[in-house]
Amino acid sequence: MEKHQWVETIGISTMAMDSRGDVIDMNQEAVRVFEEDGGLDLMGKNLADCHAAESNKIIDRLMKNGETNIYTVGKKGKKKLIYQGPWFLADGSVGGLVELSITLPEHLPHIDRD
Repeated sequence: MEKHQWVETIGISTMAMDSRGDVIDMNQEAVRVFEEDGGLDLMGKNLADCHAAESNKIIDRLMKNGETNIYTVGKKGKKKLIYQGPWFLADGSVGGLVELSITLPEHLPHIDRD
C-alpha cells in the first residue's frame, strides 16, 4: 500500500530532527519557510549550528526530558503557533524532536468546552 503524503497537504511547516540534532525530515512548506536559511539544504544539518545558545539549551532540555515547548511568535506580519516536541522510538526513548509551525488567523476564535 502506498503511504499517503498527508504531511505535504496540511498547509503547515513540519520539520523533524534525530537524537543527534540532525534534520531528518522537512515537508515542502518547511523548505519554503526556511528558504533564506538554506531550505532543503538544511537536511542532514545539525540544528545546534542554526540556533543561539539559549535555543540550544531548550532543545537539549526537550530531548533529555521528553518535554514540549509551545509558544507563539510574530514573523513577517503573521502570528504563528510553534510546537516543538519529542517523537519516540519503539523502546520508548526519545528519538528526536519535531517542530510544527502553524500560521494563525488574525482573529482566532476560542471555544470553551467546559
